[in-house]
Amino acid sequence: MSEDKSTKRRYSPMTWIPSVYFAMGFPFVVLNMVAVLMFKGLKISDSQIALWTSLIMIPWTLKPLWSPLLGMYRTKKFFVVLTQLLTGCVFGLVALVLNMPNFFAIAIALLAIIAFSGATHDVATDGVYMDELSAEDQAKYIGWQGAFYNLAKIVATGGLVYLAGYMISYFSRKYDGENAIVYAWMSVMFLCGVIMVLLGLYHTKMLPSGKAAKENVSLKESMIELWDVFREFFTKKHIVWYICFIILYRFAEGFVVKIVPLFLKAPVDQQGLGLSEQEIGLYYGTFGAAAFVFGSVLAGYYISAKGLRKVLFRLCCCFNIPFLVYMFLAFYQPTSGILIAAAIIFEYFGYGFGFAGLILFMMQQVAAGKHQMAHYAFASGIMNLGVMVPGMISGFISDWIGYKYFFVFTVIAMIPSFLVAYFVPFTYNDKGEKLKD
Repeated sequence: MSEDKSTKRRYSPMTWIPSVYFAMGFPFVVLNMVAVLMFKGLKISDSQIALWTSLIMIPWTLKPLWSPLLGMYRTKKFFVVLTQLLTGCVFGLVALVLNMPNFFAIAIALLAIIAFSGATHDVATDGVYMDELSAEDQAKYIGWQGAFYNLAKIVATGGLVYLAGYMISYFSRKYDGENAIVYAWMSVMFLCGVIMVLLGLYHTKMLPSGKAAKENVSLKESMIELWDVFREFFTKKHIVWYICFIILYRFAEGFVVKIVPLFLKAPVDQQGLGLSEQEIGLYYGTFGAAAFVFGSVLAGYYISAKGLRKVLFRLCCCFNIPFLVYMFLAFYQPTSGILIAAAIIFEYFGYGFGFAGLILFMMQQVAAGKHQMAHYAFASGIMNLGVMVPGMISGFISDWIGYKYFFVFTVIAMIPSFLVAYFVPFTYNDKGEKLKD
C-alpha cells in the first residue's frame, strides 16, 4: 500500500471513482440483500434471518463514532485499501464456514466484521473524494459516484443471485440438494472475496492518497481532537436546518422503500400487483437500478452546469414526486408488464437524479471545513438513521390502512421535504467559498 505522490497528477478521477464506489456499494448490498437469500436457501428461519441481517448493518449508522480517528493516522488511501483486502479475506472465510455444523452463528460474526470494515471503507473513500476533488469536480463526478455505487446492486442482486441459481443446478448433478445449495453459496461468497481483493490490489496503484494524517499524535491528543470534531459538527452554522434537511429529504422514501417489493409481490385481491419473483427482479432490480445509474450520471452534469444552490429544490421534486407512480399502480392495478416496468423505471430515474443533490449538499454544505471526512460521515449516519426509522414502522402502517392508502400517506410524507429543500440556507457557494452573512 505504498503512496505515490504523483497519483493525483497522473490519473484521471474516472480511473478510480467508479471502482472505489463500486467497492463501497458491493459489501453493503451483499450483506443487506444477498445474504438474506443465502440464509433462506440454507434453511435458516425467517425470524432469525431478519433479526441478524438487520443487526449487522448497524455499523453504517454508527460509523461517525470512529470516523474522526481515520483522519489522525496514516492516509485515507491506506484505510480504503486495507478494508477492501480485509473484506475480501473475510468473505473467503464466510465461504469456508458454510459447510460447518454451526455455520450460521459463525457466518453472522464474520459478516459483522465485514460490516464494520465496509462502514470504515465508506468513511475513508468519501474522504479521498473530498480531499482530491475541487467543489466543481465534486459536482461533476457526483453522478458517477452514485452510478457505480448502485451498479453494485445490479451485480450483486442480479448477477450473484443468478449465479447462485446456476451453481445450484450445476452441483445438483453431483451432490444431493442440500449439499448443492451449500456449495453454490460457498462459490458465490468466494467470488465476493476475489472481487474485493482484486479491487484492493487495483487501488494500491490507482487511488490517490488524500490528505496526510497528522504525525506524532498521542492518544490523549486524539481524544481531545475527537471531542472537538463532535463539538464542531453540532455547533456549525445552520446545523439544525441541515440535520432536518438530511432527515426529511428522504423521509417519504423511508416509508416507500420497504413496502414496494411487498406490494409488487402481494396478490391482486390484497391490493398488490401479483408479480412473480422473476418479474420483480427484472423490473425493480435490473431495469430500475439501471435507470437509477442513468439518472445519477445525468444529475452530476446537470448540477455542475447549473449550480447546486439554484437547482436543489428541483432535485428534491425529482427525487420525491416519482413515488406517485406507486399510488397510481395501487389504485389501478394494471396487468400490463410494460406499464408497470415503465412506472418503476420512471421512479428510479427520478430517484437517482434527485439523490445526487442530497449527497452533494452534505459534502459541500454540511461537511465542509476542518474535519470534512468525519463530518460527512456524521451526515451520512444521520441520513441512514432517517431512512431506517420510517422504514421500521412502514409495515405497521401498510398493514393498518392497506397498500392504496399507504401510498396516499407517502404523498403527504413528501411535503416536509419540499419545505426544507426550498428554505434551507447555504453556507458556501458552488465554488466552495464561504458566503457572507
